[in-house]
Amino acid sequence: MIANALQRFKNDNHPIQYLIQVEDNVVWAGSRLLTPCVIKSYTTSAIVKWEDKLGGKFTNALGRQFSYSKNLQVLVIFKDNLLVAEISEAIKSTPLTCGDSESPISIETEVEITDAKVGDKTNGIRTDFPIPFSKKINIEGTGRLYLAHERCMKREDSLPLKSYLFPIKENKGILEPSCFIINSLDDDFKVIDVDDVGQIVLEERKDKPEKENKRKSRKKK
Repeated sequence: MIANALQRFKNDNHPIQYLIQVEDNVVWAGSRLLTPCVIKSYTTSAIVKWEDKLGGKFTNALGRQFSYSKNLQVLVIFKDNLLVAEISEAIKSTPLTCGDSESPISIETEVEITDAKVGDKTNGIRTDFPIPFSKKINIEGTGRLYLAHERCMKREDSLPLKSYLFPIKENKGILEPSCFIINSLDDDFKVIDVDDVGQIVLEERKDKPEKENKRKSRKKK
């Protein structure tokens, strides 16, 4: 959403370059329900081949789900303030979609820019946003488990899905916002306090050691 808005706003580079620029500067990004949400499922026919032999299969059934909600709160934590002002203007002045052109959204309130800092893990932690699913986190509350991509760009040909608990409860088939109370956190996780918003729990990223380049030596004959 942010990269698309920035590309439409500036329009002086390839869209992928804006995505790389945004992902390099984002520490955490997520959203939460502010109002109830309805999920609708559809099955469409997708073309898988344009040409084939007689009797071959040209289409396939494709299942899609769409969520309909009046209000979401989107939160993005940046490493620094280099992009914040530009992104704020881009979000306010360009057409917005939640990732694809089939999911249009509009801004209902003013874009808020606030401060974030590392919080204390020893006190009671309350969050309204999704948290990583782990047996190392002791939580209270009602939620749903979803697989999610943490980024849009592949790295080393990898784009893994991660398990996240979303603070959502179901009431007569309608999803409603909930919250989590976290009693204890392992050292693999940290808390971010966001002024005027609340607390975020995210996994500590440990840099993997670079692979050593092994050179093959040729024996002289």
